[in-house]
Amino acid sequence: MEAVELKNTVLKYVDKADERLLEMMLSLAENYEEKLSRPLSETDYQEMDQRRLNHLNDKSESYTWEEVRKKAKNTLKK
Repeated sequence: MEAVELKNTVLKYVDKADERLLEMMLSLAENYEEKLSRPLSETDYQEMDQRRLNHLNDKSESYTWEEVRKKAKNTLKK
């Protein structure tokens, strides 16, 4: 379903919604917005830096995009 179609479907529910459903939808929307606007913490940056160093020093496994695709396809076949 495309975004426009999804919006129209949700709006139909909103038009018929009672207070309880509207409160749930509001809570969901606020939670979604909060997570989108939350900046990364210092710990997040430290973790990314450590992972980058591990990658650069060959201390972690790395895969090409093609290897990732093959693994994903093989997983789907199982």
